[in-house]
Amino acid sequence: MSLGPMEIVLVLVVVLLIFGAKKLPQIGKDLGAGLREFKNSGRELMHSADQPSDQRREE
Repeated sequence: MSLGPMEIVLVLVVVLLIFGAKKLPQIGKDLGAGLREFKNSGRELMHSADQPSDQRREE
């Protein structure tokens, strides 16, 4: 399922109405930080899965 331009605009308007214009920058920062942390955790998990199990025990 993909969102078209009208759906995205509708979601943004609803978010603006719910949270207000003053909260949007902080919400964006928090969302970006959360996504960044999620990606970093995924990379760490993939890195640890690539290592043999005996090397993981030494760390």
